[in-house]
Amino acid sequence: MQAGVLGVGSLGFHHARILRQVPGARLAGIYDDDAARLATVAAELEVRPFRSRDELLETVDAAVIAVPTTVHAEVALAAIAAGVHLLIEKPIAHTLAEADAIVDAANAAGLVVATGHVERFNGALRACEPYLEDPRFIESHRLAPFNPRGTDVAVVLDLMIHDID
Repeated sequence: MQAGVLGVGSLGFHHARILRQVPGARLAGIYDDDAARLATVAAELEVRPFRSRDELLETVDAAVIAVPTTVHAEVALAAIAAGVHLLIEKPIAHTLAEADAIVDAANAAGLVVATGHVERFNGALRACEPYLEDPRFIESHRLAPFNPRGTDVAVVLDLMIHDID
């Protein structure tokens, strides 16, 4: 399977690096609007930098969307129109209407679209699952240093979406 990454900031870089190690997948290339970042990441990962989003989408079977949330729908709908399966960084879209448009388009095209809800696989959270059947009292705190990445949407969409999920 030929795969690509759209957006190679912090999370996109991570996805591209990991995709190189996935059996059955070949990282065909990356794209980012920031030409300097694109060149740097392409050199570091030794992967082809594409000159345009559409050029990458014409080449791959599947792609990761790791662009700012406010443009998830635009990029996802272009990828779906190109027949590309997707992993979209969370949240899937900026609004419910945009999320519905992505899901409807993917269903109509017979494509797989998944959202990167990685906390579902967090060992600490998985260990809490038995307590959900017979709850007692669970208190949780999310502590992390501030990272300005992802400030294009509210914290509820960017981070608390994991807790809600």
